[in-house]
Amino acid sequence: MSLTQKIEVVKTLLQQIERDYAPATLANSLGAEDMVLTDLIAKVAPGIEIFSLDTGRLHDATYKLLQKAREHYRVPFKVYYPNNAEIEEYVNRNGPNAFYESVELRKRCCHIRKVEPLKRALTGKKAWITGLRREQAATRTELAVSEFDKSNGLQKFNPLADWTVLDVWTYIREFEVPYNELHDHHFPSIGCAPCTRAITPGEDIRAGRWWWENPETKECGLHPADEKHVHTATAAKQLNKA
Repeated sequence: MSLTQKIEVVKTLLQQIERDYAPATLANSLGAEDMVLTDLIAKVAPGIEIFSLDTGRLHDATYKLLQKAREHYRVPFKVYYPNNAEIEEYVNRNGPNAFYESVELRKRCCHIRKVEPLKRALTGKKAWITGLRREQAATRTELAVSEFDKSNGLQKFNPLADWTVLDVWTYIREFEVPYNELHDHHFPSIGCAPCTRAITPGEDIRAGRWWWENPETKECGLHPADEKHVHTATAAKQLNKA
């Protein structure tokens, strides 16, 4: 399927979501894929809400893009923040960078800064939309375009599931979509500043996320289906070693 055809499929899907799943919302992490979806929503499905999670530890370039996107599209971006009391308790008990010390502390930090605000963002919604793609990681090869999100109790759509990274960047260049300048500095996947680094040629595109951990633990809890595939892949590796 050509990129032109893929674009038309996504437009049709977004219009269907706007019509049949209102109120629906896009979780915009301000990565390349989410900016493509923001551009398409602004053009064909403006009734879909757009929100971002501000963890309090984002890169400066990410904040710059949030401001630029608001001005470029002239649509509101809702921003959700972590609970202050939970952040204070975590930092006072463990320190500001305790997430480097153990997987448990890192996941607790992710839960406070991402998962809990996400649940608030999805409250009252019938569907949410993400920029996940099958090509992004081994844990996402079976990603469906539409699936029921049991964890949050609503429909979840991944309109770019079958897009390649070339599709994403061709769209961005052709339609002059604003994007995070860190992508030009070898950051294909961008999260919190302390937990994201640039990658080197040949590394997996998510190698820069939580790089100090084993691949089997590198999820934050926003997409429980990914966690399931991670555990399945880990079990398969262990079985092969036996």
